[in-house]
Amino acid sequence: MADASYPEDLLYHPEHDWAKIDGDVATFGITWFAQDALGEVVFFDPPEVGSTVTAGESYTEVESVKAVSDVIAPLSGEVIEANAALGDTPDAINDDPYGAGWMVKVRLSDVAEKDSLLDRDAYVATLS
Repeated sequence: MADASYPEDLLYHPEHDWAKIDGDVATFGITWFAQDALGEVVFFDPPEVGSTVTAGESYTEVESVKAVSDVIAPLSGEVIEANAALGDTPDAINDDPYGAGWMVKVRLSDVAEKDSLLDRDAYVATLS
């Protein structure tokens, strides 16, 4: 399992999801805190490419040895890629939540939504 970390180049949703924005495309995943709370992830159910996601709403589920949990979209848009490798290796979500454990890439419908997300320090402050 990865060591606790919260990269400064990401934006964070209070429901423990992150977004890395590159132009009008964002990569989403869950934070170290979320994967740690879940425990060992054993299944990832990717959303369909072409489906839309809405900020603050569930767009998929992850299953761990403890529970099935909704994953909340930090931003709105259209899914343009899902991390197919997680089908075979869902434990990448635990081992590398900000790298190999990314979940989807989304073409953003409103880039300005990013202003509602937290920076690293503000997110970390919510954890204590």
